Amino acid sequence: MSSESTFPANPPSRRPLRTAGIVGLLIVLGIVATGITLRAMEARKLKAWTDAQSVQTVSLIQPMRDTQGPALQLPGRLEAYTRAPIFAQVSGYLKSWNVDIGARVKAGQVLAEIETPELDQQLVQARADLQSAQANALVAGTTAKRWEALRGSDSVAQQDVDQRTADYTAKAAIAAAAKANVDRLIATKAFARIVAPFNGVVTARDTDVGALVNAGAGGVGQELFEVSDVKQLRVYVQVPQNYAPAIHDGTNATLSVPAYPDQQFTARVIAAADSVNSSSGTTLVQLLVDNANGKLLPGGYASLKFNLPVSANAIRIPASALVFDSRGTVVATLGANGQVLFKQVKISRDFGDSVEIGAGLSPTDRVIDTPPDGLADGDHVEVATTTGAKAAAHG
Repeated sequence: MSSESTFPANPPSRRPLRTAGIVGLLIVLGIVATGITLRAMEARKLKAWTDAQSVQTVSLIQPMRDTQGPALQLPGRLEAYTRAPIFAQVSGYLKSWNVDIGARVKAGQVLAEIETPELDQQLVQARADLQSAQANALVAGTTAKRWEALRGSDSVAQQDVDQRTADYTAKAAIAAAAKANVDRLIATKAFARIVAPFNGVVTARDTDVGALVNAGAGGVGQELFEVSDVKQLRVYVQVPQNYAPAIHDGTNATLSVPAYPDQQFTARVIAAADSVNSSSGTTLVQLLVDNANGKLLPGGYASLKFNLPVSANAIRIPASALVFDSRGTVVATLGANGQVLFKQVKISRDFGDSVEIGAGLSPTDRVIDTPPDGLADGDHVEVATTTGAKAAAHG
C-alpha cells in the first residue's frame, strides 16, 4: 500500500464555519445592543417621570373685586325714644292709681293720687299766717297814712312819720312773703296728682294703694311709674374702631329681633359718639327705627346689619390662599416667567372663608390656592386645569 492512499485527495473547506461564527457573533452583538438601547430608553423614561413628579401641581385663582361692599353684623339694644321715670314731688300715702303697665296714656293724664295730710296742715297754717300778715299790713298802712296827713300841720315830727311808713313797708313785705308761701304750698299740693309727662306707654308701676311715698328721686324717693314713648325707638350699637368711618349720619342698617326672625326693620344712624372706648376699642352709634306697629320692645336685643361701601383698592381672595410664616402674612403667586413669587399682604377685613386684602396684591396677580408645603420663591410648578391635564408653567 502506498503512502498517498492514507490522506484524502481534497480536504474539507473551513469557510462555512467561519461564516457561521461571524453571523453568530453579529447576532449576539445585536442582542446586546438592543438590551443596552432598551435600558437607556427606560432610564430616560424614569428620569422624565422623576422630573415630572418633582414639579408640584397647583391651582390658580384670580383675585376678585366685590361689586357690593361687605356686610357688618353687630348686636345692639333697643331703648325708648323718650323714657321718664316718675317720682313723687310730695310725701304721703298713695291714695289710688289709675293705670297699669302696658296702658297707653296721654300727656297730662292722671296716673295716681297721693294723700298728703302733713302738707294739708302746712297749707292751713300758711293761710292763717297770710291772714294775720295781711291784717297787720292793713293796720300799718292806715296808721302810716294818718301820720303822713298830720305831718303837714307840724304836729308830728318827720322822724315819726318815717317810722310809721317803714313799719307799713315791712309788714306789707311780710304779707307778700306769706302769700308766696301759700302759693308754693298750693303748687306743691298740685303734685299730689301724678300725671303723664307726654303721650306714651306705662312700662313700669312700682307702687300700690297705701304705700308710703317719699318726695324726691334717687335714694330719697321711690320710682312710682315709668312712661315711655315707643312710637320710635333708639338703637345703640358699639361699632369697632376700624369700621367707624364708614358708618355716619344717614347710614341705613337692617334690624332684626329674635321675636320676628323672618321680619326685618330699617334703622337709620342719627348720631355717633365721635370717641373710642379705650377698654373695648369701639365707638357708640345711635340709630332710630320706626315702631308705629308696636312690635319692637324697648330694652330688647337687636341684630344690626350694615352694608359697608366697596373699597376702591381692596380685593378678595379665599382664606386658604394665605400663608403665615416668619415673613408675616404672605400669598404665593405665579409670575410671568412661570416661577413662584411670594408677596407680603395686608388683611383689611376677615370674613371667615375669605379675606379682603388692602395692600400687597393687584387684580391681575395669579394667586396659588392652598400652596403646598415646601414651596419657595423661584420654584417651577404645574398648573392644574379644569380638564385634569397638567400644563408646565415655565413661561
